[in-house]
Amino acid sequence: MRWLSLFLLVALTLAVLAAPVLILHPFKEETLRGLTIAYSLKRWGLLIDLVAIAAAIAVAMRLWAGRWWRKAIVSFAMLVMIAASALARFNHFEKMFRPLPQPKYAAMNDVNFVDADDMVMTVAHGAEAAAYPIRQLAYHHIVQDVVGGLPLVVTY
Repeated sequence: MRWLSLFLLVALTLAVLAAPVLILHPFKEETLRGLTIAYSLKRWGLLIDLVAIAAAIAVAMRLWAGRWWRKAIVSFAMLVMIAASALARFNHFEKMFRPLPQPKYAAMNDVNFVDADDMVMTVAHGAEAAAYPIRQLAYHHIVQDVVGGLPLVVTY
């Protein structure tokens, strides 16, 4: 029963790590239920992990005695739990999607990287206008810019 408890506690910390990564898909449609679960796990995950690790330590104390392989398994389980808890605090989307660092501008007639049928997002303010190709926004997801003296953030 103790081994099963340790296994379930390890599985819980791995679930807290994996669920938001598996649920949140920036290129797919997301559901309200999935977003609620993912963000709840992000919010409460540290507390869940700390309680699970504390419980695993209590279980591990009883499993520690005996042969070397028991100590190795218990040590590995604790290491996995601590690593999963640390990794769950990391936001991998921040590494995936970097803002376009220095957007460059070109006159419409000089642009060769946007096809005539490509979608663009446009912003006009005052006498200035800018167009942002959706293909580039889909990769970078965000551009910080100033159009007609108005600072803005364009996202897709």
